[in-house]
Amino acid sequence: MKLFYSPGASSLSPHIVLREAGLTAEMVRVDLETKMLPATGQSYLLINPMGKVPALEFDDGAVLTEGLAVLQYLADLVPASRLAPATGTMARYRLAEALSFVATELHKGFVPMFDPDVPASYKHSLIADTRAFDRIASLVQPGPYILGEHFTVADAYLYPILRLGRHAGLDFSSWPAVSHYMELVAKRPSVRAAMRAEGLIED
Repeated sequence: MKLFYSPGASSLSPHIVLREAGLTAEMVRVDLETKMLPATGQSYLLINPMGKVPALEFDDGAVLTEGLAVLQYLADLVPASRLAPATGTMARYRLAEALSFVATELHKGFVPMFDPDVPASYKHSLIADTRAFDRIASLVQPGPYILGEHFTVADAYLYPILRLGRHAGLDFSSWPAVSHYMELVAKRPSVRAAMRAEGLIED
C-alpha cells in the first residue's frame, strides 16, 4: 500500500493507525499547495482529483480516498488491534458518530481558522461558539479515550485535528479534559513515531 500524506495534515490520522495496527505502507508526500508529488514531479490530481489527503493506493492501483473510509479500512484489516469495534455493534455506530462529528464540525467547520484571508471577526465568532468545544469534552470524558479504555481510529482522527486547531490559535484551557486528552494521546508510541517520521517532533 501507499499512503499519500502531507506532514501534520489530517493524513497524520491514518499514519498513526498504520503504526497502531502494525501495518506497513509506503509514505508518499504530497505538496498540498502545488498538488504535486515532490519525489516524482507527478500531479497528485491523477491519484485524487480532489487534491486532498489522505489517499490510500493498493497494490492493484485502486485508490481509496476520504479519511473516514481510509481509517476504518485500515482498522478492519487488523481486528485484533481493536482500533474499531465490530461491525453491527452499537459501539461501531458510536465510532461512526464520533468520526462524523470530527469530520464535519471540527475538521471542516474550523477550516476558516487556517485561511489568512478570512476576517478576524469571523474567526472570533467560530471560537466564541463553545458548543463544539463542549462536545469534544463530552466525547473524551470519562475517558481515557473516546470509546473508553481502547484507543480507536476516532482518537487517531481527533488528536491531529485538535493539534491543528491549537496551532491556529484555539485555546482549550477552559476545557481541562480536552487538554489532558491531548497530552495523553501525544504520549502514545504510535503517535510519537508518526509525528517523528513526518518531521513534527525531533525526540
